[in-house]
Amino acid sequence: MTEQYDVHADRAGDEGAPKASMRRLWDYARPHARSLVLGGGLALVGGLTDLAQPLVAKMVIDALGEGGSLTRPLMLLGGLIIVGALVAASGAFVLERTAQSVVLSARRSLVGRLLRLRVAEVDRLKPGDLISRVTGDTTLLRTVATSSVVDALSNSLLLVGGIVLMAVMDLVLFGVTFGVLVVVGLVMAAVLPRINRATVAGQAAVGEMGSLLERVFGAFRTVKASGAERAESARVDAAAEEAWRKGVAVAGWGAFAGTLSWLSVNVAFLTVLGVGGARVASGELEVSSLIAFLLMLFYLMGPISILINAATQIQSGLAAIHRIDEIDSLGSEDLDERAEAPAVLAAGGPATVSFTDVAFRYAPDLPFVHHGVTFEASGGLTALVGPSGAGKTTVFSLLERFYDPTGGTVRIDGTDVREWPLAVLRGTIGYVEQDAPVLDGTLRENLLMAAPHAGEDDLAGVVRRARLETLVERLPEGLDSRIGHRGTTISGGERQRVAIARALLRRPRLLLLDEATSQLDAHNENALKQVMLDAASETSVIVVAHRLSTVTSADRIVVMDAGRVRTVGTHEELVAADELYRDLAASQLLAADS
Repeated sequence: MTEQYDVHADRAGDEGAPKASMRRLWDYARPHARSLVLGGGLALVGGLTDLAQPLVAKMVIDALGEGGSLTRPLMLLGGLIIVGALVAASGAFVLERTAQSVVLSARRSLVGRLLRLRVAEVDRLKPGDLISRVTGDTTLLRTVATSSVVDALSNSLLLVGGIVLMAVMDLVLFGVTFGVLVVVGLVMAAVLPRINRATVAGQAAVGEMGSLLERVFGAFRTVKASGAERAESARVDAAAEEAWRKGVAVAGWGAFAGTLSWLSVNVAFLTVLGVGGARVASGELEVSSLIAFLLMLFYLMGPISILINAATQIQSGLAAIHRIDEIDSLGSEDLDERAEAPAVLAAGGPATVSFTDVAFRYAPDLPFVHHGVTFEASGGLTALVGPSGAGKTTVFSLLERFYDPTGGTVRIDGTDVREWPLAVLRGTIGYVEQDAPVLDGTLRENLLMAAPHAGEDDLAGVVRRARLETLVERLPEGLDSRIGHRGTTISGGERQRVAIARALLRRPRLLLLDEATSQLDAHNENALKQVMLDAASETSVIVVAHRLSTVTSADRIVVMDAGRVRTVGTHEELVAADELYRDLAASQLLAADS
């Protein structure tokens, strides 16, 4: 049996470790290595021009003392400043452009992974938090995977170069400065892990706030109708306050790191000024050398500050990568559209569906929904009926492989659905969900979602079959009119007919309709029933039905109760032989039909 799901669980245990995360950071940066080298090289050259400026300043002071010409050293100093600024600006642009490319690549990869997640994984996750990972967490990579890494490397080299020059200039003053830098390094080693933890918590808090907002806007009318604005606002406010607290913690540690760098350089400056002044007074050191050393020290304030800032940003980036890579540990689907279907499927025509002793539950800690479901449907119209909770909609989820059965076998055309390539399987099926979701966009885009290459004649035909002509005529731009988020500008019945038209346009071999007529008036229901019967003459149609008119037209009716198939037959046979069906036909089905 071919396994269609690729579960990336091998990284979940070690991704939070610094070494693993640094490797992942390099994975994001590696495709842009050339741009990084170019930008880093320009930044390093710009830094070297800055590093040379204190030495040229010493030449200016020496020339003043000796009464020599200042033209050459001043021109050299001015040239270094101008060239350094231009080169540094070019390097900054290259790195920023590369950073945007890194974010683009990360978002494409993450969105691809999210859309391949198994339905079971998405059902237990919070959509708002997933959106936060695509937007906020990937944004943190913008500077981390490029500028921060390059800054850390280039400024480390510049810092080492500056320290070497200091040692050459005066070992005593170098010893004072080096002692201060060692203290700074030890403190930063203790601070950075705290920044990492605070950033992880902060991003999680932002994701939780996004989840609550998605929850509210996903049921906005219900919130309004229930007068729950204040209660929902309080929920979001609490999440926002938690995100604020975590953000303040990150800001506090960041401010501490920045203050530490500023304070360390100033302490070093005062110490060097005192010790160096004493040595100048005793004749052990020239004034120009002291000034050059102090300028060098001030110059090092830049690389030190940049290094500390880069280290802080890298911790934030590692926290973001940890959250992004958590998606890799979730179960995902293999949607390889190049995979070939089993040979028996090439024949076309109505598909044959069979369930054999199927057991299913949504999670190990939840009760079973199916307890040995067995039935077969081949061509024509098959209706699934039964009380609420009988497991009717779950039949569709198993056919679409949104979930796999816990036990037993689900087959299409005699082949276990787990042996079908998913893209081929779902390309064979047209599915209309109970709430008939319509996406933001134009009516044409919604109809073409499952059949993007359909022609105008096909579109016109499916609009006619689904009785959408009146809607198309009413909309200002016809098929190219936007119908709003979740189709809010059209009625519930129209949304349902759009979903049915979308499924029919795919020309499926198996059509699944989950209460497809629930929001239609009597006139449109009769018309759509005829559409179903027409479709059933050339393909297999399975419908979860609550209306008697749909059930009486079915070629076979599968009566389900408490996760089992109670009986199968025609309407007349079941009315005569099954007590539960008689009750349903007399009450629930009949009431729904009235």
